[in-house]
This record gives sequence, C-alpha cells and structure tokens, in this order.
Amino acid sequence: MRNEFLTKIFDFFLPRICPACNQKLKHSEEIICDNCFDKLKLAHESLIEEEYHKKFSAKKYISDFHPVFIFEKDREVQHIIHALKYNRHFSVGIYFGKIIGNQIKDKLDNWKIDLIIPVPLHKLKKAERGYNQSEFIAKGISVQTGIRWNKKIISRKKYTETQTHLTAEERQLNVKDAFKIKDKDAVDGKNILLVDDVITTGSTISECAHQLILAGAKNIYATSMAIAE
Repeated sequence: MRNEFLTKIFDFFLPRICPACNQKLKHSEEIICDNCFDKLKLAHESLIEEEYHKKFSAKKYISDFHPVFIFEKDREVQHIIHALKYNRHFSVGIYFGKIIGNQIKDKLDNWKIDLIIPVPLHKLKKAERGYNQSEFIAKGISVQTGIRWNKKIISRKKYTETQTHLTAEERQLNVKDAFKIKDKDAVDGKNILLVDDVITTGSTISECAHQLILAGAKNIYATSMAIAE
C-alpha cells in the first residue's frame, strides 16, 4: 500500500510516460502501458528456428538463440528500443531483460549458462552515447535468473559506423576482427549468453561468438529484445 501511495504521489508531480506511445502511465502500469505491451509480437519457435538457420547455422559459432519479440519498423517495439538506445531510459532495458530472463528460463537451464555478456560498443561510441544499452538488458536477465553478467570481458577495438543501411555481406565485413577478448580465463570452458538489443543479420553476434570460441569458450548462445526478419 505504501509503495502504491508513493507511486501515485510521484506520478502526480512527475508523470511516468510510456516510451512506446508517450502517454501517461497508470499507477498500476510499469515502464510500458498495457495497451502497447499487448501489441508487442512474440517471436514464435518456428520463426526462431528459421532465423537461426538463416543467420547462424552456416558458421556454427552460435549454438542456439532466442530473441523474444519481433522487430517492426515504426511500431511499439522500435519506439521502446529507441527510448533505451538514445533517450537514456535505462529502466526499459532492465525491465525487458527481466522479461527475457523469464521468457527463456527453460532454455537458459538447458543451455547451462555460466555467464552473460552484453555485446560491447566501441569506447568512442559509448562515450558519444554515454552508455551501452545492451548492458542494461544483460543486467535485467541477471537479476531475473541469478546468472552473473560481466561487461568487461569483451572490448570493441574497431570503430564501426551504424550498420542500419548495410547489406548482410557488408555488415559481416564491417565487424570482422572488431572484438577483442580481454579476459580469456573468464570464458575458458564456459557456456556464454551474448545479449544485444536487436539481432538483424546476426553478423555482430557471430563475430563476438567467434572470438569467444577462439578464447576457449565451450558454447555460445544469444538472445535479444527483438529479431529483425
């Protein structure tokens, strides 16, 4: 009751806004309004299997993956990710990290994940933005599952421009040799979950996984808030 009362007081003086529709949240709503949340499309198993074969099966660096929602341009999920990525809505990342942790709990158990690692940003891009949005998603998954996470194991040594308008082949070349493993002992023999906000072609996740395997990791898995078909 006390928390509900405080929420009402805070909402009166500093209304919480849904990042998807910019409408004021009700006292009972957390981070995203119920209307927008209901419009998010879950990635179903047949789509995930199809996308795995399209993005990852050839190179075999990623043993399995599970994005949670389907990315739709100019729809709720894009607005939510944009709020996290560019507007410093850190609570969005933690909130959806918890959802991911709950949604894929059985898979995480089957994968026997030892460590969660967010896909890193180059230090210049991180300085420009001020933070790495994937770290907040990884933190939320860790809070929900109890699996530890570490943001210091992989660094991005190659600065790459945004990949939004690149083809799959161009994206692959863009991230080639872009990552460095800073602590090989921390990943040796471990099952690792890589975390990103959106998986598009899978090139960034694959290159991270490649370097982790070279460093001695056992199996690499991946998850994200959304998958772009």
